[in-house]
Amino acid sequence: MSDHSSTAEVRRLMEDPLGHDPEVWRTLSTEVGATALHIPEVYGGAGFGITELAVACEEMGYALLCAPYFASVVLAATAILNAGTEQQKQNYLPGLAAGTQKGTLAYAERNGRWSANAIETQATKRRGHYVLGGIKSFVPDAHVADHVIVAARIEGESNLELFLTESDAPGMVIQPLSVMDETRKLSVIELTDVPAERLGETDKTMAIRETLAIAAVCLANEMVGGAERLRTDALAYAQMRVQFGRPIASFQSLKHKAADMLMDVELAKSGAYHAAAAFDTGADDAEAMASLAKAQASDAYMQTAVHAVQINGGIGFTWENDTHLWFKRAKSSSVFFGDANYHRELLIQAWT
Repeated sequence: MSDHSSTAEVRRLMEDPLGHDPEVWRTLSTEVGATALHIPEVYGGAGFGITELAVACEEMGYALLCAPYFASVVLAATAILNAGTEQQKQNYLPGLAAGTQKGTLAYAERNGRWSANAIETQATKRRGHYVLGGIKSFVPDAHVADHVIVAARIEGESNLELFLTESDAPGMVIQPLSVMDETRKLSVIELTDVPAERLGETDKTMAIRETLAIAAVCLANEMVGGAERLRTDALAYAQMRVQFGRPIASFQSLKHKAADMLMDVELAKSGAYHAAAAFDTGADDAEAMASLAKAQASDAYMQTAVHAVQINGGIGFTWENDTHLWFKRAKSSSVFFGDANYHRELLIQAWT
């Protein structure tokens, strides 16, 4: 990450419509094998668990890596693993594991809500095949995805289902969103009679819930990595910056901020690690732990970003200073896949 995701490279890719470096993606997938981490070996993966996937996400958050990893590996591959038939897994997972194919999950819509009852996209069966109609928003890296997994309801039914289609399918229009955090490209997808295949054959309620929970866990770990980077960079600046003849790190008020940041980040890290391990051990409260981790990481990342800006002083909020890169990611990630209040509500529901 340190070799391929310097802040200069992050800034360059923010301006690039593609949003990532294809050569770095090739290195990440074919040489490092990061795209295969949690995919079983039988489908061309490495056979590790959510814990290892979360560690990779943490490092990417620390370096602010611009790549479709979260969309393709965390979202698309996990959705197929949880909801797909054996044949669908054999068809799609090897390409995602190798990094030669990319995917994404189109879940939320323009209402910006992440709960299942907010999904209005419909799937209609015509002559034995499904077609999709609706509008999806906040879809990560849809512009580079080969496969798009869409959450929709079959016409006349109430259960939420997942459907897989191709990004170049007729009737699909992908438009980039103008976003504050340009390190993660988001799109709006308009679906008009888009042909798609249904993932799996039975009710997907539990598969979708688990996929979203794993996404929350990985995002929490990514956020923890970003918060740690902000903390360490701010501390290094405070130890270097001299005012009134002494490093500003020696001032009591700065010591308070440093202590608060350390406490916030370490607690969030503990929660994020525990949530990842909960899925690998099959804990009954794994989904609840995912919500706890996401809520805690959202607050910790944002508060650490605020402290980092303040410690950097007058230059802290300027474009030339790198703090704003992580500040914007902190803000966007805090609401991505549900904000802290949404996940605390899920946590309360799980424990009552």
